[in-house]
Amino acid sequence: MSSLINNGHVSLRALEPTDLELLYSWENDTSLWAATDTTAPYSRQTLWQYLENYTGDIYKTRQLRLIIQNNNGTAIGTVDFFNFDPLNNRAELGLFIANEHRRHGYGRAALHLICDYAQCHIGLRQLYVYIRTDNLACLNLFTTFGFVQAGVLRAWVKRGRNYHDAALLQLIF
Repeated sequence: MSSLINNGHVSLRALEPTDLELLYSWENDTSLWAATDTTAPYSRQTLWQYLENYTGDIYKTRQLRLIIQNNNGTAIGTVDFFNFDPLNNRAELGLFIANEHRRHGYGRAALHLICDYAQCHIGLRQLYVYIRTDNLACLNLFTTFGFVQAGVLRAWVKRGRNYHDAALLQLIF
């Protein structure tokens, strides 16, 4: 594997049909929905169709999802590039590390690979993320990595009957 997508701590790889059950468990974990726009469970059939139609061509679909795995080859999370804007060379970034693999440095190691990949292979000039202001661990990860807060969006995310602020962070290469 190329050194760009593998740094000895984590690697990035394409989605595989064998990822179905893993994606099913992650996508349907309601405790994770607070960080996403998910409001309903995904069926295995829906996820299977997604995997069958997955091309990995960010220029065609305007999004790209990769699996993050540790150096033992265990899938530990995902990275998503979405809202890809080829004219302005930017994309929104989603990073997920499964609960049991958090606090082992995988998020930071994955961010290094993600940023190298975004810059060198996709040709992006910048990445941006929206993070709820009460998600201090995630805010800390991204700001210590070099993402800069560009603003706060008031009452941006609705969960139940409550609205939460979200910080917009950017990393410009």
